[in-house]
Amino acid sequence: MTQVSSIIAIVPAAGVGRRMGAERPKQYLQINEATVLEHTVYKLLSHPNIAKVVIVVGKNDPYFSRLSLAQDDRVAAVIGGNERADSVLAGVNFVRNNEESGWVMVHDAARPCINNQDIDNLIKTSLNHPVGGILAAPVRDTMKRANRSGDIESTVDRENLWHALTPQMFRTEQLATALEEALSKGVHITDEASAMECSGKSPALVPGSAENIKITQPEDLALAEFYLTKNKG
Repeated sequence: MTQVSSIIAIVPAAGVGRRMGAERPKQYLQINEATVLEHTVYKLLSHPNIAKVVIVVGKNDPYFSRLSLAQDDRVAAVIGGNERADSVLAGVNFVRNNEESGWVMVHDAARPCINNQDIDNLIKTSLNHPVGGILAAPVRDTMKRANRSGDIESTVDRENLWHALTPQMFRTEQLATALEEALSKGVHITDEASAMECSGKSPALVPGSAENIKITQPEDLALAEFYLTKNKG
């Protein structure tokens, strides 16, 4: 297996999370006396192969500077852009200019329940793959396609369908090039793998835990709290 001594994690945290309907972005909501962002970042830093976390924040973010993360020397903060791809590229460019790391691992700020075993599996697969890989979960439910009226148009065959999760791990320079090319073409990029796909590459799918939820709706906070409490320590 190819070895790597250190990986830089990039956490895009410039979003506002309108679907939560909260008074502040979801990454700054509290779970067990810490923010979602703090849970996420410290979980990443607990992995022995992750040397640093680059957090990409909004231009006028009033919250990040109040967190202990802002004084942690294993954490760097950079300003993001209008879309996720712009923010991730800002993080990748920071790594290119300031760190000696051939690999980056991008992880959603609102996924605080990631576990080290999944990160281990992602690293192992990515290092031995020509492109890199992403954590993912196979689709288990019956999938329906809706029409414009919100009624069922058809049933979608779920065979070979996966839910894309994070982290997603790629070579620093390859991801930077893929993001730059996609943005220059005006392609809508929803995750880093889609940028790689746009450049003709096929990342690996690495099965991940169903507990690795993304906090999107208010009820997700309670579920994340349950998983974090259950797995504490």
